[in-house]
Amino acid sequence: MRIYVASSWRNTQQPIVVAALRAVGHLVYDFRNPGNGNHGFHWSEIDPDWKQWTPLLYRQQLSHHLAEEGFRSDMNALESADVVVAVQPFGRSTALELGWACGARKETILLLENGEPELMVKMCDYICVSLAEVQQILARLDDKKVTHET
Repeated sequence: MRIYVASSWRNTQQPIVVAALRAVGHLVYDFRNPGNGNHGFHWSEIDPDWKQWTPLLYRQQLSHHLAEEGFRSDMNALESADVVVAVQPFGRSTALELGWACGARKETILLLENGEPELMVKMCDYICVSLAEVQQILARLDDKKVTHET
């Protein structure tokens, strides 16, 4: 299956999840390494002082060609995914990606990192508390997909 792993750059578990899902044969999009020689989008590529931007400058920089390329890469992968796995903790971009996936009727899996309650996670199809549980659900979804295709 094609899987979009959504998380934060600061999340140390994201590479572990990507590697574990690839190890069992899934096609996994890794926003940190979306292609050969591409190490993902960083605001600092546009401006090393990006954290000092005003809201007006931030809005303008959304049109920068590097921001456009990064967005298109992530969005294309999100649109083509069969399943979105969101790995906590994450920030605003992942919340938007997960919300989009729920609205697009993608299969959605939330891997909880902490117990901080959020009511709207009820939109997700599955809420998991371990990577092993994520893998079990993906195996069931994969079996169901194979059954429907034959």
